Amino acid sequence: MQVKSRYRDFSTFIKEKFNGRVQKVSIDAGFTCPNKDGTKGKGGCTYCNNNTFNPDYCKPIKPISVQINEGIEFFSKKYKTQKYLAYFQAFTNTYAPLKDLKPMYEEALSHKDVVGLVIATRPDSIKDDVLDYLQYLAKIGNFIKLEFGLESTKNKTLEAINRCQTHEEAVDAFSRAKGRGLHLGAHLILGLPGENKEDMLEHARKVSQLPVNTLKIHHLQIVKHTMMAYQFKNTPEMFTFMALDEYIDLVVDFIELLHPDIILERFFSESPARMLIHPKYGLKNFEVKHLVNKRLEERDAWQGRLYKQVTVA
Repeated sequence: MQVKSRYRDFSTFIKEKFNGRVQKVSIDAGFTCPNKDGTKGKGGCTYCNNNTFNPDYCKPIKPISVQINEGIEFFSKKYKTQKYLAYFQAFTNTYAPLKDLKPMYEEALSHKDVVGLVIATRPDSIKDDVLDYLQYLAKIGNFIKLEFGLESTKNKTLEAINRCQTHEEAVDAFSRAKGRGLHLGAHLILGLPGENKEDMLEHARKVSQLPVNTLKIHHLQIVKHTMMAYQFKNTPEMFTFMALDEYIDLVVDFIELLHPDIILERFFSESPARMLIHPKYGLKNFEVKHLVNKRLEERDAWQGRLYKQVTVA
């Protein structure tokens, strides 16, 4: 007998939607960010080093179709039959005029094995004409996942990490993007400087008020060649890190407060060993997923058990 999952799982959602396995293949299209180029700030977010998650085949000097083919070659060694989502991942992937974005997205969608797009961006970098175009792409049968980096719902934290955006801008972006046939994603980092457990659980309550379809969460990591690495070395008292067992319990607490309809894509991410400074849990995503499932069972907990709907006047 199949045991019902205690939370809404992204891989299950994808398998049901596409009737089979679908893999994201990352693309670096050469974008930058408004808090790196001086438009809103300089230096970027204090935690950010895109090299920690960009695969080796992702180089902006390569055409998008070449990056897709090399990504497919990499993944097809393990899985022979599957389709792909073109994942515009590095930096802010709507941060350009629509006339420049269209050929990039269309080149990716023209690949015979690509069934949709995943577009990572900032809430303050999505214009209505781009939303109109993405709505059109979805209307003609493409799966379009628009993934907003929130990182925190506390403006004090966003200021401290040089995010150069506010939670109000995130609320506005989701408001303008909803009802367009797009799959809306959000991303949060748990354990940012100055945030305690209640702050992190409040993220679950606030995200549950947004029209979020899919959520990614993971713990804070200190990686090389970032301002946060410098801060960690010189002012370590800024940071409070959780033991693995403590983090698993936090994730379970978070899940219980979360809207029951939100799909959870991940709980964990560990940067490459050559880049990671701290903490070093030494686990893979699937291992942490197993630990979370085990803790949910031990506590007889499930997604939305403590969720309370907020009525907005």
